[in-house]
Amino acid sequence: MISTQAAPDALPGTLVSFDRHSRSRLDGRSGAAPAVRVLVADGQALVRAGFRALLEAGGRISVVGEASTGEEAVALARRLRPDVVLIDATLPGLDCVEATGQMLADPGVAVMLLTATELDDRIFAALRAGARGLLLKDTDPAELVRAIELLARGDALLSPSLTRRLIAELASVPDPQLPSSELLDELTPREREVVGLVALGLSNADIAERLVISPATSKTHVSRAMLKLGAHDRAQLVVFAFHAGLAVPRAEAAAPHALVLERAS
Repeated sequence: MISTQAAPDALPGTLVSFDRHSRSRLDGRSGAAPAVRVLVADGQALVRAGFRALLEAGGRISVVGEASTGEEAVALARRLRPDVVLIDATLPGLDCVEATGQMLADPGVAVMLLTATELDDRIFAALRAGARGLLLKDTDPAELVRAIELLARGDALLSPSLTRRLIAELASVPDPQLPSSELLDELTPREREVVGLVALGLSNADIAERLVISPATSKTHVSRAMLKLGAHDRAQLVVFAFHAGLAVPRAEAAAPHALVLERAS
């Protein structure tokens, strides 16, 4: 099933299109901040309806379409150009990983994968395909809303338990596509320290507070480190930090919050 959103006061049978660059809040107030446009992809109609009700309750998110298969999700993502696609890991039809890769062929779309268990091996494949968000289905509703808003502004987010597993995986499995460890010599001592803090999930503001520097200086250190290491994004910087030993995962410590990966710029 594929559906698109119609305006509440539209005439029966009338479809209303929402331009990506001139969208407005659901309440229609002029001057209000734009709503985040979300596509929900799940094989169960009741689940999709539940997500729609939850996400639109606060007025900051607009569900612009629903898809029941991977093929429908890809088609709708290309046609509607949502800010975020919320996709179930067990979505029928086209595999969620392949669907993610196809949807991200066009810029401007972020993918959030929902999985029932942290043992689902598809989560790593989804990250490699470009997914920027990974959450368990038992995530608190408020956290899901926050995660979608974070993805819409360009950040990435992983739930705590998935973060712990990802860190353990990254620390133990070499990746030939990572920057060479020899590039460590290019980093200043401060830049090494900053990269290690990025890997622990600290934002630029957190790093600034920890090191008693300005947020602008913190941001500059992160950007310079990415440039020197040839890291394409902040997430790759995290991976490199663990492989290079700049950050050491502590298996016995539980992550108190979801890991948020900000844009470097």
